Amino acid sequence: MEAIAKLNDCPTSPRKMRLVVDLIRGQKVENALHILKYNTKEASQRVEKLLLSAIANWQAKNEGVRMEESELYVKSVMVDGGRQLKRLRPAPQGRGYRIRKRSNHVTLVVDSKISETKN
Repeated sequence: MEAIAKLNDCPTSPRKMRLVVDLIRGQKVENALHILKYNTKEASQRVEKLLLSAIANWQAKNEGVRMEESELYVKSVMVDGGRQLKRLRPAPQGRGYRIRKRSNHVTLVVDSKISETKN
């Protein structure tokens, strides 16, 4: 049984978020939490909170099943581009340079390895 958690309009560029997300894709949940906790990038704090939310969603779906026995792992993580805020920065000779403040959408799926072996 898989559980999904989504983070919409996170004010970090998708490229920076993908660097963090690639570290945890396919990892066990315990290892992923340790990786995110000790990573120095700002995006890792947001992904850690999202992973904890996905774990809570999984526990809500599977009441009575212990998380340690089910061998949870990060099944998939997707980072998509979100809304862009467009701003102008003053430039020399009366011109204006465009600044694009990017955001992203993150979708994280957690699944149990034991449920796959029973099917």
